[in-house]
Amino acid sequence: MMYQQEEMLLNQSDYEYNGNVTSPCYHQNNNRVEMVIGPYVHSIICILGFVGNSLVIITYAFYKRTKSMTDVYLLNVAVADLLFVVSLPLIVYNDLSSWSMGLVACKLLRGSYSVNLYSGMLLLACISADRYIAIVQARRSFRLRSLPYSRLICAIVWATALLLSVPTFHFYDWYQPSHGFPIMMFDDDEEEAEENFRPQHVCELRFNNTATAWNTKVAIPSTQLAVGFFLPLLIMIFCYTAVIVTLLRAKNFQRHKAVRVVLAVVVVFIACHLPYNLTLLYDTVKIFKEDSCEASDALSVAKTLTQTIAYLHCCLNPVLYAFVGVKFRNHFRRIVQDLWCLGKRYITPRRFSRVTSEIYVSTRRSVDGSSDNGSSFTM
Repeated sequence: MMYQQEEMLLNQSDYEYNGNVTSPCYHQNNNRVEMVIGPYVHSIICILGFVGNSLVIITYAFYKRTKSMTDVYLLNVAVADLLFVVSLPLIVYNDLSSWSMGLVACKLLRGSYSVNLYSGMLLLACISADRYIAIVQARRSFRLRSLPYSRLICAIVWATALLLSVPTFHFYDWYQPSHGFPIMMFDDDEEEAEENFRPQHVCELRFNNTATAWNTKVAIPSTQLAVGFFLPLLIMIFCYTAVIVTLLRAKNFQRHKAVRVVLAVVVVFIACHLPYNLTLLYDTVKIFKEDSCEASDALSVAKTLTQTIAYLHCCLNPVLYAFVGVKFRNHFRRIVQDLWCLGKRYITPRRFSRVTSEIYVSTRRSVDGSSDNGSSFTM
């Protein structure tokens, strides 16, 4: 992370060298923050996100079929978040040490991160639109909310995310940065320095000329801000505002309880993603303006902290969109019961094999035979 702007400036110096050498900013405060957040906080995010999203996928795979448009969206959101938390340890490794996995792994890591980012955010917008149709446009919901439509929309979302991530796949490169070479060596220490020096490679953006660097450095974060945050935010605000107004008109306790769920979804989304996107917007506006090392270090610290808050959303998605519903909680309890019975079965197979089989069959029957109104997101 700290190498990106430095390498960009060093690439510019290759074409605009004026005889002056400026030492790079090492962002010591940001490095200290990353040494705490990277190994510890991100590890917690990975564990919680992996468990939560895996439970959602397991539920759909073994306990609940995708019977509605919402189910399809929830499953795809869980897949996107799961892929993200799986790649997060490698991202942390890349930020804290030299990248040693080569060019292909570098491009796949950064590109898949971008795809999961766009797809996850756009799918959340699709869920809000689905809730709007189901509640506000209830008369037309049966015709509009069909499984073929939902699968087509998800395919379009993933294709759009892949298309928007093409610049990331293309410009991220595995290379040894200019400031990674030993310089200013004296004759007496030259041989010793060369023996002790180990090449340090990074997986970061790299450009052939200043014009490409300028355009891409502005285009990538601008697209992320527009499509990956503001567009889903506007869709969510519009749809959920209409949903809340409709629910408040209904004199029903469950409907008023659903208003709190909707508000929680919007508030958590804004609280997680707004700080980082505002910081990214500020960084994009002044990315090519010369700044002091202290100010640049402070901005890097702000980006690291707010980005970590944004990462938390992948852990909260299963809670907000799946486990908040009564039916999903029941499915989750079934999973725990089946795992407990399965564990007993392997410990004392003769005694519990028949009981476990009967419980599992009755569980599947009760789950599959339960009434479903076509929505996992209980409103």
